[in-house]
Amino acid sequence: MKNDLEIYIQQCIQNDRAGQLKIYQLFSPVLYGICLKYMKNEDDAKDVFQEAFIIAFQKIHQYKFEGSFEGWLKRIFINKLIETLNKKKKESFFLDVFDPETDFTEEEELEVCTVPQEKLLEYIQDLPDQYRLVFNLYVFEKMKHREIAEHLKISEGTSKSNLNRARKILQKRILSIKNFKTA
Repeated sequence: MKNDLEIYIQQCIQNDRAGQLKIYQLFSPVLYGICLKYMKNEDDAKDVFQEAFIIAFQKIHQYKFEGSFEGWLKRIFINKLIETLNKKKKESFFLDVFDPETDFTEEEELEVCTVPQEKLLEYIQDLPDQYRLVFNLYVFEKMKHREIAEHLKISEGTSKSNLNRARKILQKRILSIKNFKTA
């Protein structure tokens, strides 16, 4: 697979459509899933997905064959997602309000409750843009609040606050399912 992947990347560098198709087929399920997690709906996810793939193919010559190619692709997609969400933001995209008295900042153990993946994705998509973006960067991309703050040009406190609020919204929705099933 690794040798094949290197061949496909080389083909892409030469603008070979067959190589691009192979890269697309290999990585599109994961990358589209990322787009769905960040965007509010499928149409927006598809738009960013297409635009990010175009960018990836335009910049593929910059890949140095060091580290994970998938990681390199994910970084392009996440940067495009952040750029797209920043363009969509209104006057107060991020609530730059952090109250240490009310905003919990430490890791909190949640009661384990099984939620179908599709339902969880739906709940994540329903989060307000600012909460969804911070939640995804922290939970799925394993970024620290400092990194998120730098990427989004917000304070670390705002990042922590938005993550906490996203978690509370998700927890409330998940618990409502659990309560509905037991009722």
